[in-house]
Amino acid sequence: MTYCVALRLDRGLIFMSDTRTNAGIDNISKFQKMFTWEVPGQRVITILTAGNLATTQAVISLLDERLKAPEERNPSIMAADTMFQVARLVGDTLKEVIRTQGDGGPESESPFGATLIVGGQIAGMEPRLFLVYPEGNFIEASDETPFFQIGETKYGRPILLRAFSPEMTFEEAVKLLYVSFDSTLKANLSVGMPLDLQTIETDTCKVADKRRVEENDPYFTTISSRWGDALKLAFNSLPDYEF
Repeated sequence: MTYCVALRLDRGLIFMSDTRTNAGIDNISKFQKMFTWEVPGQRVITILTAGNLATTQAVISLLDERLKAPEERNPSIMAADTMFQVARLVGDTLKEVIRTQGDGGPESESPFGATLIVGGQIAGMEPRLFLVYPEGNFIEASDETPFFQIGETKYGRPILLRAFSPEMTFEEAVKLLYVSFDSTLKANLSVGMPLDLQTIETDTCKVADKRRVEENDPYFTTISSRWGDALKLAFNSLPDYEF
């Protein structure tokens, strides 16, 4: 399984993903799920992937191939005029891969299905964030829906809904994501470390910070421990039920 999150902040975009793939209890591996293309100062594009590993790898490989040899029918995402066009190209590529692998039309329940988050910025335009479905269609993040999750979303969602604010700093957003991922890691063994983290600051059109969070990361360990203690303290402070 997978857990990936992308937040749209006033300051820019922030992405986080796990690296675990699970094809059964005796077949657990680590694979990258965050991919970035950039020409600093001109454009930066990041994709997070969830779903069938063969499908997501084929999509990323096709996008890479079309960077080297773009076609009129299948142009490169680095030549698209807007992030909307980037999202459409990624959606078309995903739909193409699913159709090819599944010998039929793309279906969201297909074993070849995948869901992607696409975000980034092109110089002179606003940063934008999209959620791309297996059918190839997509939606864009907005003030009402300022973040996207894919994969095993339910365990880490409550803290995002309660604590997220578009005004928060990158530092505050990292803390929020760590809590969200810690909740997911504790509830579902199919999501696992290490975690990949990346920020894109508005109008720089480049990756501001990129790092891998290992299992023994001191800050993640501190957040996990203190969040657990804070939850116990909050629970104990609630009034007892009276029969």
